[in-house]
Amino acid sequence: MRRLMIVDDALFMRVSIRKMLESYDYEIVAEACDGAEAVEKYKKYRPDVITMDITMPNMTGIEALKEIKEIDKDAKVIMVSALGQEVMVKEAIISGASSFIVKPFERDKLVKVLDGVAK
Repeated sequence: MRRLMIVDDALFMRVSIRKMLESYDYEIVAEACDGAEAVEKYKKYRPDVITMDITMPNMTGIEALKEIKEIDKDAKVIMVSALGQEVMVKEAIISGASSFIVKPFERDKLVKVLDGVAK
């Protein structure tokens, strides 16, 4: 079973992603509501893959991505972005994101991206 951390400032998105993955081979080991919390929980739980919102308070997803990659250069992070954030997605990929997915998304798309990154 692959271990996943969900990072999003919106509770409904964290719950939505969790529900989408209930019947798949993913264990949700942690959730975080901002980038700073994500970095701390990454250190503690070392998930196999992370879904990371880009726009969050306190520390953005891109800032958290950079810090997590400093901790573990092999960390697998899928950036989650809203439509119209193409510049930020490009910066995330340059900063080491494994992939990205654009909101809103369906379960099949999420699972396909996760499976591709977490193999």
